[in-house]
Amino acid sequence: TECFVDPEIEKAWMPVDLYIGGAEHAVLHLLYARFWHKVLFDRGYVTTQEPFQKLVNQGMILGEMEYNAFQKPDGTFVSADKVKSMPESEKAELARVKLTKEEVEKAGEYFVMRTDKSIKLDSRAFKMSKSRGNVINPDDVVKEHGADSLRMYEMFMGPLEAVKPWSVESVSGVRDFLGRVWRMIVDERADEMALAEAVQDVEPTEEQNRVLHKTIKAVRNDIQAMQLNTAIARMMEFQNFFSKQKVRPKKAMEQFVLLLSPYAPHIAEELWEVLGHTNTLAYEAFPTFDESALVESSVEVTLHICGKLRSKIQLPAGLDAEATEAAALQDEKFLQWIEGKTIVKKIVIPGKMVNYVVK
Repeated sequence: TECFVDPEIEKAWMPVDLYIGGAEHAVLHLLYARFWHKVLFDRGYVTTQEPFQKLVNQGMILGEMEYNAFQKPDGTFVSADKVKSMPESEKAELARVKLTKEEVEKAGEYFVMRTDKSIKLDSRAFKMSKSRGNVINPDDVVKEHGADSLRMYEMFMGPLEAVKPWSVESVSGVRDFLGRVWRMIVDERADEMALAEAVQDVEPTEEQNRVLHKTIKAVRNDIQAMQLNTAIARMMEFQNFFSKQKVRPKKAMEQFVLLLSPYAPHIAEELWEVLGHTNTLAYEAFPTFDESALVESSVEVTLHICGKLRSKIQLPAGLDAEATEAAALQDEKFLQWIEGKTIVKKIVIPGKMVNYVVK
């Protein structure tokens, strides 16, 4: 007998977990898809009332920031914040003068003229259009910075739903990050592709393991929340920490490359191969974290006198207030600030801070 769709297949694949689309296009797509899905449901051909479980509208990427100064007929400039209060007749005489990035600088909430910092500018980004001449050609970006840099920058620009201006300088920043990741794992001085000397087949230290699993947990949570920009920030913190390590466990590097792969798949595949794997990482399981590895065995406690930081000590995690204070009183730097003084007040936060108010 014929049927519209195999019931088992329909139940396995529907509804779609996540629909991502621009607000303008998604409205029409969803109207069409939802209408016909509801027709199919009413006719008994599908088992779900809605075809999609969740909708996310990504924000528009605008052109680069444009900076305009307002100039009077006599050649003098008027600060942008004063234009609104000018008579309409004087406003009509103002000319908009477009400035380059080199001619402006940031001053608080505004951009100002570099040559006259009292002149605030009208700075904004506009929707990309051929008529405005602010269209960014992705092919040009890929040619100069690489596909991974373009892909990763678009996710790092800001919250997924936010409207964001394009920035060439920021693309370079992401490319530089990927360069640091490469040097963290690969020995660039070798004649052939080889691991950096610091990458060794050893077990991670307790601190290294904690940083690794904190990163995995944060990235997984950020992906689940569609906070792709903060997931990238977490990976940048990982790279910053491990690049300073004289020994970088191979296991930690492998887990990091797997975290990186959805964001920068091309460089991730190359790093995976350098790490000794012959098969693509596409079939590898995404890293999972060990909750027990997140627990710190020691904590840093800051010691203050009248609210001013005077010393720091490392203590075992889990000490109560009494034990924390007792340890603080063993610190020579802290003791010299209270010697001969009257203690007016004590503030002890276990595992975090000890503060004595003295006179």
